[in-house]
Amino acid sequence: MKKSERIKFIHDKLDEIYPTVPIPLDHHDAYTLLIAVLLSAQCTDKRVNIITPALFDRADTPQKMAQVPLEEIETLIKTCGLYRNKSKAILKLSQILVNKFNSQVPDNFKDLESLPGVGHKTASVVMSQAFGVPAFPVDTHIHRLATRWKLTSGKNVVQTEKDLKRLFPEENWNKLHLQIIYFGREYCPARGHDKDTCPICAII
Repeated sequence: MKKSERIKFIHDKLDEIYPTVPIPLDHHDAYTLLIAVLLSAQCTDKRVNIITPALFDRADTPQKMAQVPLEEIETLIKTCGLYRNKSKAILKLSQILVNKFNSQVPDNFKDLESLPGVGHKTASVVMSQAFGVPAFPVDTHIHRLATRWKLTSGKNVVQTEKDLKRLFPEENWNKLHLQIIYFGREYCPARGHDKDTCPICAII
């Protein structure tokens, strides 16, 4: 199968299996999405969705969160990996949003990535899912599958993002990155992967 045929097959198969893809992190606006994505580093989406209801009941805006004592945030997110660092980041970025951005989550990469605890991947998720800006957030699932499917050299996530953006139409990026995540979890895991039963790996 030529590379162009492989790319088309992957794209078509993902559309067939996941014609619609819900955002896996529960949220109700750009701010709660930002916090949920920040929490998802070194933590499963399932765990994040267990943690955030109590956190957002306590504070679901930058103004409210900026007033919550650090120790209380730590207690609320303690079952999430790296909770101490994340608590500091949540408090500090909330204060910055209040003081510098009129309590609004910025809708551009430069300002988002200037916030504590917000790297390029987190900013990409917020830009794509909160603001509808074409982006291709690359997490470990996407990096693994893109390498497995020979869509990238797999040297690092930066290169993987560039390669995927080059291979797929921009208007599909936001949906496609979610489709790949869901596919990786359901059919193409890191461990115990059965190539013969995988709807994509068995063919390409």
